[in-house]
Amino acid sequence: ANFGPNMLTLSPSGPKEKVVVIMGATGTGKSRLSVDLATRFPAEIINSDKIQVHQGLDIVTNKITTEESCGVPHHLLGVLPPEADLTAVNFRHMANLSVESILSRGKLPIIVGGSNSYVEALVDDDDYKFRSRYDCCFLWVDVALPVLHGFVNERVDKMVQNGMVEEVRDFFDYSDSNYSRGIKKAIGVPEFDMFFRNEPFLNMGDREELLNKVVD
Repeated sequence: ANFGPNMLTLSPSGPKEKVVVIMGATGTGKSRLSVDLATRFPAEIINSDKIQVHQGLDIVTNKITTEESCGVPHHLLGVLPPEADLTAVNFRHMANLSVESILSRGKLPIIVGGSNSYVEALVDDDDYKFRSRYDCCFLWVDVALPVLHGFVNERVDKMVQNGMVEEVRDFFDYSDSNYSRGIKKAIGVPEFDMFFRNEPFLNMGDREELLNKVVD
């Protein structure tokens, strides 16, 4: 605003920086969509999945691979130790820094992940005023349940083929059954506890049956 002796004139503010937010249920193809967008626009991706932010268990947590990322930079992916806890407040702070960093390079920030509560903590924060600060485009990826179930089953089969059981076995600790912290909260990790503890006492048939129950 310019204050003259007899008048007040308002200078129009410039356009807001744009931010894309992709949300949706597990297995709906959010990561694929984010990469598709990022290969069509100068963009970088911010992970908002509270499990994928941890290091390790790349197969179980279904982290995007180097090949799948198509060279698009990803932020907040595999950056915390496995045992660390990430609160919504922590995520909000880290994500805000990532958004500002990406925008400073003239790129479009694309926030994507399955932890909708963390995204809400970021965009609805009263202090940071994310929604009023940026021109936000929210995309909700929706898939019919029968199709989604097919996607999820296919993904689990692929994870098993890629070595999911061996990955969790290497991570498993017989002396620690606390699955309330860090990456141990990942879907599939607590379920394997029963299998690994009983595996030495089972014959091959029973072992395979129990493994199928865990995977299903």
